[in-house]
Amino acid sequence: MIDTQNGVEQPVYEKRHVLRRPGQWIARMLEDRQTGGKQNTIAVLDGVRGIAFLMVMVFHINRMTGDSLWNRMANPLASSVATAGGTGVTLFFVLSGFLLFMPFAKSLLFNNPWPPGRVFYMRRFLRIVPGYYVCLFLIILTTYPEYLQRANLKYLFLFVTFFMDSSRTTFRQINGPFWTLATEWQFYMLLPLIALAFLWLVKNVPQRYRLQSVTLWLSALIVLGLSVRLFGEYFMANPTKTVLVPRSLLNVILFFSYGITGKYTEDFAVGMFISLCYIYAQHPSTNKKFAETWRKLSLWLWGAGIVVLMFGAMWHFNREMHGWPFLNGLLPAYDWINEIILSFAFGACIAAILYGPSSLKRPFEWAPLRWVGLISFSLYMWHLPLLILFQSRVLPLLHISNKFIVYGTYWLWGLLVVFPFAFLSYLLTEKPWMKLGDRWRGVIEKRHRERLKAAASQSVVVEASPQEAVTR
Repeated sequence: MIDTQNGVEQPVYEKRHVLRRPGQWIARMLEDRQTGGKQNTIAVLDGVRGIAFLMVMVFHINRMTGDSLWNRMANPLASSVATAGGTGVTLFFVLSGFLLFMPFAKSLLFNNPWPPGRVFYMRRFLRIVPGYYVCLFLIILTTYPEYLQRANLKYLFLFVTFFMDSSRTTFRQINGPFWTLATEWQFYMLLPLIALAFLWLVKNVPQRYRLQSVTLWLSALIVLGLSVRLFGEYFMANPTKTVLVPRSLLNVILFFSYGITGKYTEDFAVGMFISLCYIYAQHPSTNKKFAETWRKLSLWLWGAGIVVLMFGAMWHFNREMHGWPFLNGLLPAYDWINEIILSFAFGACIAAILYGPSSLKRPFEWAPLRWVGLISFSLYMWHLPLLILFQSRVLPLLHISNKFIVYGTYWLWGLLVVFPFAFLSYLLTEKPWMKLGDRWRGVIEKRHRERLKAAASQSVVVEASPQEAVTR
């Protein structure tokens, strides 16, 4: 393109084209994710995952700046929102329950072929373990080499086996967010077994009642999660108490069933319920009124979810800072029911986004936000160590006293260091293993379909001609 202004020919760079390139590049990455063999990918939920991570990062930056951005008593509402970002972890749990239960929901509701268990476990292993091990051992080698000493190998073993959430010695150690990966991993290991239990319980139920039946058992799973939480809280607070078994044996049971803060079964179960309803509504054989009802309720669900999340933020702030005295009477129940309240609120918001109008979906379909969701696993693992590095090594050199500027420098560090580093981690330690998992899954599922087809053909032959089948 040539500019002849003032009679001089000069090249004019198409700035809009240049500025458009990063967006196009992100869009291609997201399209590859959408078409790269990931059956359970829903574009709008990438954006929700991005929001979940940003909430956690807001929480950590706020804590690292002393929760001092606003005067706590003068602005309790703003402080409530800022300090409640840790609930992004709950959103991650609900999303995991939703996405990973989808193939099992299809089989439970409509008698689809059962998802091969080895495919599920293989993909979860390749999705989580390589990136986590790289992060774990890099942090140990650079910051905590004492974990490689013989006396501390038993603690390292808990990190390697994803039980660092079950011991006070390892809980929130090395890297604070690691404990949630342990909770996620344990859910991954149990989910196919839980789904098989549901299948056994509903296999004789007519298909038209499957939705109600599976919902009933998911409700039982939520009740079980709440019961374990109540049971665990009591016995963790009373280390000399026991019931039915010696305390030493009870400690072992608590190690696997409760850990330090619970296994968050109720959060995952809420996500599984939303997934069940979504799969049911999408199937062509179901009554269209079901999906239409969800669409009509979507904005109400969104509003109710936001209101309950705001209440949760205020309740959390009151527990931490006593900023809302009128909530003091509810504090004894906080540790028991706070998670289920938050998970239902997040579940309502997810359902609203899935069924709601395009105006509600659009913010979560924004490509940069979906890109954050795409690399959220690496972001989640690496953001806190990198923020601590900034706090301990870089910030003291800047000699900044203004709290707002300090807060802004944390986010600047995030944009210039944390996000690029996490993206590099995604490219090097996540994506290659994910592609390998997709290839292996394709091979395994192809063989699985062939076996099912062969079994079905044999069944048809036997039904059509039993005597011929015997002679053959």
